[in-house]
Amino acid sequence: MNKLFVALGLFVCPTVAMAGHELDDRDIDGGQVLYEEHCASCHGADLEGQPNWQSLNDDGTLPAPPHDETGHTWHHDNRLLYDYTALGGEGALAERGITNVKSTMPGFADVMTEEEIWNVLSFIRSTWPKRIQKIQAGRNPPHH
Repeated sequence: MNKLFVALGLFVCPTVAMAGHELDDRDIDGGQVLYEEHCASCHGADLEGQPNWQSLNDDGTLPAPPHDETGHTWHHDNRLLYDYTALGGEGALAERGITNVKSTMPGFADVMTEEEIWNVLSFIRSTWPKRIQKIQAGRNPPHH
């Protein structure tokens, strides 16, 4: 169902799903509430991530990374960030043909709506310095 959910999002709303401006004009306050409810337990109340987030756990997974400017979230385009949140780490990577990576990141497509996921991502982005926001925005396809 998660793959179908994303596929339908791409088909029904191509400008929303692929424009690169998915994080503009969103409900940042609502996204913050959802972040606190669904994400902060792993990624930290202040988006700081888990300790030693760049070192593998004993099970071969990585701890939850920070979503602030010290992490790598801003290094990725909006589509990957959305897919990672909706499908979970392994699901999003499998969509891209990467199947040899273990991830503990769950998918939230059954917990949050597409709009709510974009709002969470918009909240995260809103915490980055403008310079980082601009760099991350450049990683997205042009807006049409």
